[in-house]
Amino acid sequence: MTSDQVRSTVVVVTWRGRDHLGACLDALAAQDRPHRVLVVDNASDDGSADVLASHPSAPEVLRLPRNTGYAGGVAAALSRVGTPFVAWLNDDAAPAADWLSALEAALDADPGAAAASSVLRTPDGRVQSAGVRLTADGHGADVPDAAGDVFGFCGGAALLRTAHLRSVGGVPAHFFCYYEDTDTSWRLRLAGHRIVAVPNACAWHLHGATTDLGSALFHRWNERNRLFMLLRCAPALVALRELARFAAITFVLPLRRHSAPPPNFRVALRLRVLAEVVAGLPAALRARARISHFASVSRRTVWRAWSGV
Repeated sequence: MTSDQVRSTVVVVTWRGRDHLGACLDALAAQDRPHRVLVVDNASDDGSADVLASHPSAPEVLRLPRNTGYAGGVAAALSRVGTPFVAWLNDDAAPAADWLSALEAALDADPGAAAASSVLRTPDGRVQSAGVRLTADGHGADVPDAAGDVFGFCGGAALLRTAHLRSVGGVPAHFFCYYEDTDTSWRLRLAGHRIVAVPNACAWHLHGATTDLGSALFHRWNERNRLFMLLRCAPALVALRELARFAAITFVLPLRRHSAPPPNFRVALRLRVLAEVVAGLPAALRARARISHFASVSRRTVWRAWSGV
């Protein structure tokens, strides 16, 4: 394999992934397209380093001194990527042998596309995500139909043009995890690029093997990062409306009786989200100005085309 044959760097971010990391590396070793693997180890302390050191594929490893989350891990890897394409892959995902070749072929066939989204399937074969859609209130939601159009790519398994990703500001490392893919999709759309779904690029995904879906931390990151994404990327009225709605619901909740509210409706969690958003508002507005500088499509146009309203 020569360097000019390798067009994609597959970035795998892991944190305490010992139990599933080997299956991910096995699937990458079985790919029918040459590639480079770069594993970002977010200071795992569970023996993940031993899995990486002993795997026959001998992946390149970037070990970070602390856990920077999925977004931080991909951001740290980006400066080390010298290939035209960069893939994002969860450590609990196992792509089919033709996964990478299908994604590369899709981008080759559409020069205007900056990213290609895979189909993530549960171990029993159900479609978990074929990409991301925008909801009327600005959430990023999984697309369950592998044959439809998508607003954005699902960061669990996707391929992006490296230069395009860098040109729109890279990866928002401070998101830690969740919504870094939807935020990136927003910025690519604002820059005038397309994002395509690739139905024949499949990966099997354990989903939630690393993070506790439904936990307080999960909801904190989701709620906070959705608001940051809207403040950075969405039309101003949409961003302000959703921030005001989040605050209003938060302050009304103590007046309502809940025996055991779900984490995203716990007042303490929502107040923490609001505090983090207020503290991060100056940085979000600076990012918004930078995004406006490279945008060739208006925020309103993107919103109207993809939000379902």
